Amino acid sequence: MRTFDWELLPHFLAVARTGSLRSAAEMVGTSYGTVNRNIQALETSYGVRLFHRSRQGFSLTEFGEALLPMAEDAEQKIFAARKRVEGLDRSEAGKIRFSLTPTLAYDIVAPIVARFSEQYPEIDIEMRLTSEVESITKDETDISLRVAQDVTDDVVARKLFQLEIGVYASKDYLKNIVPNASADGVGLTWIGPPTNRAPQSWARPSPFPNATLRHEVTDGQMRVHLVNLSVGMSHLPTLIEPAFPNIRRMPETDISPGPWLWVLLHSDLRRTVRVRRFVDFLTEELRALHRTGKHSRST
Repeated sequence: MRTFDWELLPHFLAVARTGSLRSAAEMVGTSYGTVNRNIQALETSYGVRLFHRSRQGFSLTEFGEALLPMAEDAEQKIFAARKRVEGLDRSEAGKIRFSLTPTLAYDIVAPIVARFSEQYPEIDIEMRLTSEVESITKDETDISLRVAQDVTDDVVARKLFQLEIGVYASKDYLKNIVPNASADGVGLTWIGPPTNRAPQSWARPSPFPNATLRHEVTDGQMRVHLVNLSVGMSHLPTLIEPAFPNIRRMPETDISPGPWLWVLLHSDLRRTVRVRRFVDFLTEELRALHRTGKHSRST
């Protein structure tokens, strides 16, 4: 394989994975024209067509199918080499890419990052807020804070604690709306995730089966703020309580066990000092917040 090919293979992989030049350009962070030129250059280099072109997009030819597993293998070796070298870094300086869900980012994790930055002024955090699961093994991120029941990725996974879920509303909603509603929820407004994504137990909050589902919101942080603005009630993690003193649990509702909170990182990066410092700091702060919440609810 020629040295020149190494520069073109990421574009080949992006088109193979997305089936589109424009989507591939977004994936690798370049222009549509650049991806097109590089695919043509790679095909000229090999002397074969790697893709079928049609109105439906790009699909691999038999030559493209043959190249794909070798290109993916080369990609993994490059990622592994980078992580192995980064893992030898012993300094408390440099950048960490950190991926997490927006639901936990603004009011729960942001204060933790601020305290970490004060203690370690030479470690920079690139926070990537996304509801998608970014791949550590494919070098999309260094550390991920993930909410899931289980983790099957080939990564170092630190299980923090099981989230607890409650039904919450604002103080004004509890004072002005709830007393005028019926016991089964008539007169109450429910804010939930889209019904095609929500767990069955979240379709309507017991014991309010007749509450009106008015707002379906994919973003958990937006649900928190709508609850805070007295728009309605919603299932929320109990971790939000210290950050939102205006939000209270609905009467006659129980706290239920939710998914687990995990910190994930590449196995080679656990030896990197700055990564270890951040993971340990984040873990202890989140566990302390969880312990504080459990103590306050039990007293």
